[in-house]
Amino acid sequence: MFDFTDQVVLVTGGSGNLGSAAVRAFWAAGAQLIVPDRSVGRLAGQFPALAQSGDHFLADGVDVTQPADMAALVEEIKRRFGRLDVLANTVGGYKAGAPVHLTPLDVWSDMLNLNARSVFVTSQAVIPLMLAQGSGRIIHTSARAALAGGANAAAYSASKSAVVRLVESMAAELKDAGITVNCILPGTIDTADNRQASPSADFSRWVAPQAIADVILFLASSAARAVSGAAIPVYGRS
Repeated sequence: MFDFTDQVVLVTGGSGNLGSAAVRAFWAAGAQLIVPDRSVGRLAGQFPALAQSGDHFLADGVDVTQPADMAALVEEIKRRFGRLDVLANTVGGYKAGAPVHLTPLDVWSDMLNLNARSVFVTSQAVIPLMLAQGSGRIIHTSARAALAGGANAAAYSASKSAVVRLVESMAAELKDAGITVNCILPGTIDTADNRQASPSADFSRWVAPQAIADVILFLASSAARAVSGAAIPVYGRS
């Protein structure tokens, strides 16, 4: 469907359900991939063919919420590939279950760190490289919950709302620089963990990771060259 031959693509969160779907989709479309992970060896186990190929780079021990880690990764990308065409950031997490007055401060901090700080830090790291080359596509992962707060999930909802505001601001800042910035708003993703958490749900109504990955590839492609600052709903039938 899309051709990313000769394009260099950074996929964060590649060991997760959505991230691994994005990695496989970009790989099938011919991209040269950089996939960082905090753990050592996990990516090689998931993607042995990528680990054995000099066309791709699995970067172990990289925490994308840490500016020093991201700065070092971007320097290595410049050394190995000379450019970066796409950032597809799928890092994120979900913690909920308590009203605001009973939510532990560490849950609030964890949600802002995983869902908003990761967007801020990864964007700060890659934008100078994209500015220097005069082009780039940035796609972040927000969530349906960004659009409205709900009971017992304030920290998650607020962190995902921050993603949308960051994307809108960056899109406005970069609109004349050849760089587009967008985000996706998944509904309930059809994963093993979500099925276990909601065993009586109708899983057919949930959205498959592969379907979300297709939207990420669209936003990264030339077909979406006129789209920036958007928050794209990807709900399936949920």
